[in-house]
Amino acid sequence: MKIKLSLAAALGAAAIAAPAHAGELYGGVYRHAVDTPFTLDTQEGGVDVQVGYRLDPVLPVVGIEPYVFGSVNSESGGTDFVGAGISRKFSLGGVYVRPGVGLVLHNAPSLRTNPDTGVRTDLGSRVLFEPEIAIGLALAPRVSVEASWVHISNARLFNSQQNPGIDLIGVRANLKL
Repeated sequence: MKIKLSLAAALGAAAIAAPAHAGELYGGVYRHAVDTPFTLDTQEGGVDVQVGYRLDPVLPVVGIEPYVFGSVNSESGGTDFVGAGISRKFSLGGVYVRPGVGLVLHNAPSLRTNPDTGVRTDLGSRVLFEPEIAIGLALAPRVSVEASWVHISNARLFNSQQNPGIDLIGVRANLKL
């Protein structure tokens, strides 16, 4: 019994003394289904609220940060999604650029067509690629803001006949924990 208590106390002390590996919490507001050269009209709109978490760099030398996030659309029937990926922050003096790439799982209809043109506007598969890029500015040691673009699509890999995709453009705030 004493050995178990001693072991538990040692593990507890080690856990308390170990450095915290806190990441970064982020959240933002995005315009949903922005018309860009990378998308077709999906007859969606509204505003997305996005919340995510970036882990500390996996390889500190390289600086690749894994992330998880979710995005909820304000319109009834609009596309919501959850995803995970990796990003890297490149400092450019007082500002930085953060490209990223991931995969998302979405809840858009599996078959949808534009009633005016007859063109399919569903996203082609449940799993989509999610490239993104942000331009950010540090406001304080633990706080930054970013203007970002997030794109979700199948890149015609899962369905070679169609790939409307959805683009989101917005701002997000980041809090280093």
